[in-house]
Amino acid sequence: MDNSHSDSQKPGRRSSKNGHSKLIVITLIVFVVIITGAGLGFLTASIHTMPSLKDEIRPAASSQIYDINGKLISTVHSVENRLPVPLNKIPKNLQNAFVAAEDARFYQHIGIDPRGILRAIWSNITDRGVSEGGSTITQQLAKNALLSQDRTLKRKIQEAILALQIERQYTKNEILELYLNQIYFGQGAYGVQSAAMVYFGKNVENLSLEECAMLAGIPKSPNYYSPLNNLKAATERQATVLDQMVKYEFIDAATANKARNTKLKLMSRSPQSDNKTNTASYFVDYVTQHLIDKYGADALYKDGLKIYTSLDLDMQEAAEQAMQKLPNGRTDSNGIKQPQGALIAIDPHTGHIKAMVGGRGTDQFNRAVLAERQPGSAFKPFVYLSAIESGMTPSSMIEDSPISFGSWSPINYDGQLHGLVSLRTALEQSLNIPTVKLANQVGVDKPLYYAQQMGISTLVLQGSTNDRNLAMSLGGLTRGVTPLELASAYGVFANQGIYVVPTAIVKIVDRNGKILEQHTPREKAVINERSAYVLTDMMRGVLTHGTGTAANIDRPAAGKTGTTNDYKDAWFVGFTPDLVASVWIGYDTDGYLNGITGGSTPATIWRTFMTKALVNTPSRDFIRPNGVVLDAPATKGINELSPDGKQPTNPLTPDGKNGKIPDQKIDDAHPVDKTTPPPPSKPDKRPTTPPVPTNPKTPSNIDEPSKKNNP
Repeated sequence: MDNSHSDSQKPGRRSSKNGHSKLIVITLIVFVVIITGAGLGFLTASIHTMPSLKDEIRPAASSQIYDINGKLISTVHSVENRLPVPLNKIPKNLQNAFVAAEDARFYQHIGIDPRGILRAIWSNITDRGVSEGGSTITQQLAKNALLSQDRTLKRKIQEAILALQIERQYTKNEILELYLNQIYFGQGAYGVQSAAMVYFGKNVENLSLEECAMLAGIPKSPNYYSPLNNLKAATERQATVLDQMVKYEFIDAATANKARNTKLKLMSRSPQSDNKTNTASYFVDYVTQHLIDKYGADALYKDGLKIYTSLDLDMQEAAEQAMQKLPNGRTDSNGIKQPQGALIAIDPHTGHIKAMVGGRGTDQFNRAVLAERQPGSAFKPFVYLSAIESGMTPSSMIEDSPISFGSWSPINYDGQLHGLVSLRTALEQSLNIPTVKLANQVGVDKPLYYAQQMGISTLVLQGSTNDRNLAMSLGGLTRGVTPLELASAYGVFANQGIYVVPTAIVKIVDRNGKILEQHTPREKAVINERSAYVLTDMMRGVLTHGTGTAANIDRPAAGKTGTTNDYKDAWFVGFTPDLVASVWIGYDTDGYLNGITGGSTPATIWRTFMTKALVNTPSRDFIRPNGVVLDAPATKGINELSPDGKQPTNPLTPDGKNGKIPDQKIDDAHPVDKTTPPPPSKPDKRPTTPPVPTNPKTPSNIDEPSKKNNP
């Protein structure tokens, strides 16, 4: 009976299971139908809104760039510098270079290339970043000629469909000709003929192989790979194009090597630059490069954008006038007067770039942003910050006495020894030996960590040659720093320990009034606000009776001088509660400043700029946060600051306390180097014990001078 009863239940269970299965199948079918319908609807809408091949490119409109107060800085005209040429006038080497670099299967595919897309996906995955695109030359033509630069699925669908239509309507040679006459090369040049004239001053038909490879590499990122903006990056890209030409058998390896080693003769100025205003020319280039990289050249030159920037034209005028004090030396082989200089000013609370001068104005290399130079003693504040964060105070004493690390024995700039000195005195007078001893005591990683957290991205922390040695305490770095990043880092002191990412663009509005981009400050608490104040107070003495008295502006201000070995680089970086500015002077390549130190010409330029830039800004003092107290009289009856009431630590021993390290190579050992209410204090959430600094992703769009290894 039990078996009979069991058997009688099976049909019911089976029927129930079948019912559930049918319901699941029906649900899946309905889901697939809905998704398919939505997809077909989206595809149909994309096709119906797609422009025809017969459509004219929409009328171009000029874009305008404004300063922070709404004053017009520059108008980027919509007229394109384009001189179309037939394909038979374009060298075969140039045609092949583009095919090899942009679309190796151009002559085989039908407008879209599934193999190329899969190859790009795989390359991007394995390289852990966007290293290769999947768009064919035909797709790029469709996008540049008929579509916007929007990175949307709809635009990609339209691009693919238009590419298929173009392939049916035109031959491969016609497509290549249209493409080579359409694409943007930077410097306002559209098409290969205009590019050949802008970069080499010759017709496209007369270009050599090495010139062809250089041009073919530019459109990937027109401003970044422009040899007039960044010759190093452009040369590396040229080498990549030549390698691709060898890979696809357009040329042999020997020919590629010869081209790679042939020095190019570039035009010193582009024809477009003669039509530009000279006001804030480096800043305008900086902004336009950002826009082109993000939105494409057509958006800038044709879409009538209104770009509202952080620049203050009055401060910019003050910066340009101050930089007229640059000394006159020689004129180099490229016709550029030397030495060069840079000045950049930033609001430390918002990150807004208020003024930018990237050189003398006779070239387009923006030294304020791109030049990596040795900072010299201007790097020392990171060492003293580490000491304060480690529990020392400005009145902590240290012995200025001989010390050796392997074969290296640091010396002071004046060649003298000063006995027992306080940290404050050592920083004010930019003494080298005490600074090295401090770095040895706190460890080399701590100053590097703080520098990195405060915005210095050029540190080298791995490899056989790196910055994790005592040389960095005196500014001997593998790559150096940029004026922009050093100014931004000093801004942390002025901003109570808060780092704010510098920015040039506040808002972008399109021709229809739609806001495309609006800036929100990106900030991060990186150091203790009490330590920031104590360091600021120590650095005030640099201007009042230290190495930077030439920078004194008769209002609360702080800063630091920097001068590298053999006088190759001279700096003054300083700040008030409202503005931080970095001034650098040096030769682009080989050259010496003949005795100019950070405390002389750079400090004078800084004072001239700051005096005028702040003429309408009320003077106010740096705010002292809670927890910073005055110690009892230490030496000579002077009351000294102390975070959290810490007492001065014992002086360091002559051997540096932590023992000796292997031989070090040293770069820059040359220092020669009231008010309205302050803003409210910011919360203190900063750690005081940092981990080992991480190896940063270093920018690739920066000039890299070789490291100097001076005793």
